[in-house]
Amino acid sequence: MIEMTLAEIADVVGGVAHGAATVTGGAFLDTRTPESGGLFVAIAGERVDGHAFAAAAGAAGAAAALGTRPTELPTVVVPDVTAALGRLARHVVDRLPEAVVLAMTGSQGKTGTKDYLAHVLADAGPTVATRGNFNNELGVPLTVLRAGLDTRYLVVEMGARGIGHVAELCAIAPPHIAAVLNVGTAHIGEFGTREAIAQAKGEIVEALRVDGTAVLNADDELVAAMATRTGATVTTFGSAPADVAVSAITSDDLGRQSFELVHRGAGATVHLAQVGAFQWRNAAAAAAMALAAGLDLDAVADSLGDAAPASRWRMELTERSDGLVVVNDAYNANPESMRAALETLAGIGASSGRRTVAVLGEMLELGDGAADAHVGVGSYAGEVGIDLLVTVGPAADAVAQGYEAAGGSGEAVTTAGRDAAAEWLRHNVSAADVVLVKASRGAALELIADDLLTGGGKEGSTTA
Repeated sequence: MIEMTLAEIADVVGGVAHGAATVTGGAFLDTRTPESGGLFVAIAGERVDGHAFAAAAGAAGAAAALGTRPTELPTVVVPDVTAALGRLARHVVDRLPEAVVLAMTGSQGKTGTKDYLAHVLADAGPTVATRGNFNNELGVPLTVLRAGLDTRYLVVEMGARGIGHVAELCAIAPPHIAAVLNVGTAHIGEFGTREAIAQAKGEIVEALRVDGTAVLNADDELVAAMATRTGATVTTFGSAPADVAVSAITSDDLGRQSFELVHRGAGATVHLAQVGAFQWRNAAAAAAMALAAGLDLDAVADSLGDAAPASRWRMELTERSDGLVVVNDAYNANPESMRAALETLAGIGASSGRRTVAVLGEMLELGDGAADAHVGVGSYAGEVGIDLLVTVGPAADAVAQGYEAAGGSGEAVTTAGRDAAAEWLRHNVSAADVVLVKASRGAALELIADDLLTGGGKEGSTTA
């Protein structure tokens, strides 16, 4: 963060300074992940009041706090902490003399694309990017407040729970380059229709100035149509004839893709180290944003090739010491990402000769179409030839129903919950298998993946 005194912070956010201090580090919410010399943000929630942890934050290195009442630390007191945090972040953005702000939104792939882009840009200059998926009204300012005067690239992931949310985030971190990755069915229970999701996601390109660049998915008609919602330059990514086009996609035995990346008549070969049928699209979106920022095509291709996974539980491939392969994609799920993960699993099985095992849990926030969406995922698992389907919890039983209705050639097993699934898997998978674990975040299926790798009677593993 740019160095600021407590009095300066109070002036920016319209608060009252209680005490004196100088903040030199970023802002943080959790005392387990402190920022030395930073600003502790005390949020009074329904279950936990952050003000009670101010002393612990000070012991962890915080210089001051932002809250709705004084604390043991020097504190800026404001009526609304979230609004004040946003104002402070916007002040910092406006003081970054050289930073290019690159923002992205979409129904899926935001974090993977953000990680690719941050890796590529870091090879070109000092880069600050969203950690994990801190992409809301708290996460965006926390990202911004990690930036300093030397920051060259600021990469911001933006999520939305309704109309107007992305616009609010863009007011905190106005983008120079903004991308819409796709419009899917994630959170359709909140929005109602894909068209409503598109309306919300498109706010990011509406926030661009005329000298900015909108990066749009040429293969998604709802995204491509957003070109009319901005006066900025538009560049597209996806299949030819996109401005940044991908062709000749191949995969190795573990689902790692290679492809040709073409821009303005020049081409470069990309060999990705990460697993997933959708990785080429995430990489193409990141490439389009990096190229819009002025990077060289060959440099972008090289950087994409050595990008390792930066966020946990997203197509995280690990091989147990006996040879069992586990693909932990348990961070989140929606129908589109489920199908992409199943396609990847089927591809690994076809290439390697391993038996394919899909351990699937509930997809949340799908609204009235939830049952049909779960049946559809099961049907797709049967269509692509998954050998063994294990569903976790009653809400996922519909996945097994879809699998059986599609005439899946393998076996479908329903379990009551995580513990039952883990117990069944301990006795029914072997070194000759590849296991995909996936569900929405609330299902916490990463615990099943961990059990397979460490608690299921086999110790020792290597990450591919």
